[in-house]
Amino acid sequence: MASTQRVLIVVTSVGQYEKVGYRTGLWLGELTHFVDVVDQAGVEPVITSIGGGLVPLDPESLSHDFLAELGTDRRYADREFMDKLDNTPSVAEVDAAGHDAIYLTGGHGVMFDFRQSDRLAQLVREFHESDRIVSAVCHGPCGLLDVRLGNGAHLVDGRNVTGFSWREEELAQRDRAVPYNLQDELTRRGARYSLADTPFASHVVVDGRLITGQNPGSARAVAEAVVRHLR
Repeated sequence: MASTQRVLIVVTSVGQYEKVGYRTGLWLGELTHFVDVVDQAGVEPVITSIGGGLVPLDPESLSHDFLAELGTDRRYADREFMDKLDNTPSVAEVDAAGHDAIYLTGGHGVMFDFRQSDRLAQLVREFHESDRIVSAVCHGPCGLLDVRLGNGAHLVDGRNVTGFSWREEELAQRDRAVPYNLQDELTRRGARYSLADTPFASHVVVDGRLITGQNPGSARAVAEAVVRHLR
């Protein structure tokens, strides 16, 4: 694999729910698990956010149990790595050129800025229509919902995808806080949605160069699928 391959990673800039006082932001493991895999494969991760600057972190993703998963605590203790989240470029400052894949992370914050970003939709379309990899995990597929292709069709129409399920939203006790049901919205856009038999179990769907994962536990498997396609 060429060492010059790069993946553009997009994270949220929103740190709070609109209707309730809960804090939110990037689910850290969805970034670190992905980065660990692509780093090992010699692919350069390039982190960008919707608004640029400091990336808010979902406080629940920093709890002991989640930090202990798959080396997230090692990344969290790495000052050089965490400093990258202090001053990220915005999606308005980056382009698809020079990148081989795009990866949309999750955390509930993305429900409030991924879908609202015309620039993100433009980037995703450029990756897709130039036959490069489009990938997303958990709530990250929010950024796919309103992407239209050159023929006017929605990117997810007729495609096999997954994303955070409504049952998982209920179990996470966020069903009353989120602005919409991602599972239903994907289906309304014509996607063929599937989910794991057990909530929060890893589940990844690969449809050509469109790769989606259902929940935080799927981030590593999404990265592995991206690396396989890059090879």
